[in-house]
Amino acid sequence: MATRIRGALGLRPASPAEGGRPPLPRELLLVTGLFLVYKFGRLLANGHEHRAFRNADLVWDAERALHLPGEGAVQQLLLHGEPLIRVANTYYAAVHFPATLAFLAWLYWRHPAHYVWSRRVLALVTGAALALHILIPLAPPRLLAASGLVDTARIYGPSVYGAVPETDSMANQFAAMPSLHFGWALMVAIGLIAATRSPLRRWWLLHPAITLLVIVGTANHYWLDAVAATVLLGFALLVVPSPGRPAAAPDAPADAPPLPRQESAAGTRAETAGPRAEAAWAGTRTGAVPAGARR
Repeated sequence: MATRIRGALGLRPASPAEGGRPPLPRELLLVTGLFLVYKFGRLLANGHEHRAFRNADLVWDAERALHLPGEGAVQQLLLHGEPLIRVANTYYAAVHFPATLAFLAWLYWRHPAHYVWSRRVLALVTGAALALHILIPLAPPRLLAASGLVDTARIYGPSVYGAVPETDSMANQFAAMPSLHFGWALMVAIGLIAATRSPLRRWWLLHPAITLLVIVGTANHYWLDAVAATVLLGFALLVVPSPGRPAAAPDAPADAPPLPRQESAAGTRAETAGPRAEAAWAGTRTGAVPAGARR
């Protein structure tokens, strides 16, 4: 099934020729295009505030039905000190894009095959996420009165969003699910773990772990936003072949000719051992003893 999906999406494993570093101008255009699609594509979901708040109520009720831990518990940890909540707000505002760009730049320079793989995965995740942002607008918990959560960025700063969500021309504040903050952070960790061999490489998982606490504690995302991003990333990792993982061979057609019959081991030895060994083998079958053989 994954093979058919890869074929439909035009995805394939990196060829030996792609083991080299892709042309930099082309990659800059691709990454810039990905950024612009992410930035401006989210604006297409503006104008659906009523649906966004209705969906937010549904998500909030679903989390309570699933007995997920309340987002407020994480926020209370951050609100113990104003410097801590400012650090969390800064992490949310300033780490997301630079960390992902630094990740791609490092892979491009040191591990080109892993770079191509990671770029494809991120592009697929981002495209799917933007489609969901448009189809399912969702108000974040900081805007949902029922959550009782504080908009920490607006109160303590720094904030990347406008004071009035409905008129925010820089970003769509009703695109909470899935959380690309978490999805990208998780892919950064997975990509670095896959590309490196250091015994400490699993510590990169701290990045998505901290990102999860930040997006929930600042009331920018629900737990289910991170779950949705994880599902999308898992799908992308399934259909985009990783370096060193060959694509599955296509199924053989029903009218394919049968494979040639395998020769017996004895016949193979007789054919490959040379004329003298063949004569000796024939002699043992007929009972004759080759000349020079010890009696």
